[in-house]
Amino acid sequence: MRTTLSAAALVAASSQIALAQETVTIEFAYPYASTFDVTFDAILPKFNEQHPDIDVKFRSAYEQYEDGTNTMLREAVSNNLPDVTMQGLNRQQILVEKGIAKSLTPFINAEDNFETDGYHAAMLKLSTFDGDVYGLPFAVSLPVGYYNMDALATAGVTETPKTWDEMIGVCKTLIENGSNNPVYWNWAITGNWFLQSLMWTQGKPTVEDGRLTLDSPEALIALETMKSIVDACEMKNLTPSQAVSSFAAGELPMFFTSTSSVGQIERTKSDFNFATAAFPGLDGAPQGLPAGGNAAMLTSTSDDPEVLDAAWAWLTFITSGEGAAEVAKTTGYMPPNQAANDVILADFYDQNPNKRTAVDQLPLLRDWQAYPGANGLAITQVIYEGLEMIATGEADDMEELQQELVEQVNDLLPAN
Repeated sequence: MRTTLSAAALVAASSQIALAQETVTIEFAYPYASTFDVTFDAILPKFNEQHPDIDVKFRSAYEQYEDGTNTMLREAVSNNLPDVTMQGLNRQQILVEKGIAKSLTPFINAEDNFETDGYHAAMLKLSTFDGDVYGLPFAVSLPVGYYNMDALATAGVTETPKTWDEMIGVCKTLIENGSNNPVYWNWAITGNWFLQSLMWTQGKPTVEDGRLTLDSPEALIALETMKSIVDACEMKNLTPSQAVSSFAAGELPMFFTSTSSVGQIERTKSDFNFATAAFPGLDGAPQGLPAGGNAAMLTSTSDDPEVLDAAWAWLTFITSGEGAAEVAKTTGYMPPNQAANDVILADFYDQNPNKRTAVDQLPLLRDWQAYPGANGLAITQVIYEGLEMIATGEADDMEELQQELVEQVNDLLPAN
């Protein structure tokens, strides 16, 4: 027997079909699942409330920024790019040069009330190429010190160190009091960020006029500083994730890394008094520090205006005041959107002093520099391997190591 749908059922069914037909699907990819999964878990429901006609599909997270860039380069060849991607601030240029990233300027100009002034100027500058904006900053980080204040107090240490020499002195005190791993200095963090931190500490950029400054006196001081930390503190060569776990477990008294891990530490740490403090300098406060973090970029290959509009809606929402506020609440990153800091997070940093440390360092914000030419990722790897030789004790003569790095990097730089 044939069944006949009621009029109400027909209306409901046709409405559901219409809704399904009107839904636009976009794909999105981002790095560091352990850091940002909780952030996007908070952002997505809010976005869905405002945009029920947009379905955001999440791709597998990139392991880190270099992996994200390499993945994008491969996907461009196979024509399998996501519509929106999160990329490290120092990895945007190659996607622009290869035509993978789309300019956001036409979308910005089409908006009635879009305020680029709401974004931190130094961050927006890193996403601007030849006068066009190609990325909107999502999360800002700076290096800070993480301290187990209970472990320091047990060793008789009452103040966090202001310089690396002071930090080495605290290391020795901790070792004398039984610590077998007093510190981890996160040399392995993505993009040679900590080497650039030691360079900017001295007011010296790592790249000047299209060439690397690894042959400079400041670069030698940076290498020697890392060597002194590794040797005097008997630093174990952990991975960054091992260091986060070790610090959270109360096994690592001092940890120098990005502010991005503050939220993760606060959620997982054992029962000890946790505090952050400003990143130490050489003879006092650093002269500058590199802006870490990432930006959202439009990389859709679609010609459908609805898909592009949906991608733009997602991209602007996650970097807006509301979206950026979730970055601060769930991680240790700072939101680059002024609306998040001034309105949504008005009292947040007073109530979360460990996340305020990086905000207080914002006047030190400098470029996280990309290395010039098509071999930028290869140069990053060369420098990484050189720093690893310090961390493992394989390199002892810093002048010799400096010369080796200079020669290898120069071979990878563009001829002109």
